[in-house]
Amino acid sequence: MSVRVRRVYEPPEPGDGVRVLVDRLWPRGVSKDAARVDEWPKGLTPSTELRRWYHAGEGSYEEFARRYEAELAEPEAAHLLDHVRELADKGTVTLVTSAKEPEESHVAVLVRLLKRPKAHRH
Repeated sequence: MSVRVRRVYEPPEPGDGVRVLVDRLWPRGVSKDAARVDEWPKGLTPSTELRRWYHAGEGSYEEFARRYEAELAEPEAAHLLDHVRELADKGTVTLVTSAKEPEESHVAVLVRLLKRPKAHRH
């Protein structure tokens, strides 16, 4: 399985494989041509309410991650997560984000869950 993370503001690379935008909103100042996004599963992104709660500084990253994992356990999100996992099992998947610090964002949660075997989820 190969999952990479790149900021949408970085130029695409030949080794990116399938580029999946994992932000709910389209990144400002980036054209669709420049982003070269293959898929944009909005249902895989944190809910607007959770995103606003976290960005308002109302809770810790650990609490955000726990709440986001709960959202990803819902049927639509779980199906999308399985789809991206299947893509990663076949080749490289690059999660594309506008997050300034992907390692402390929803993207880190996605990477961890994508690398977890499907059978371990409920």
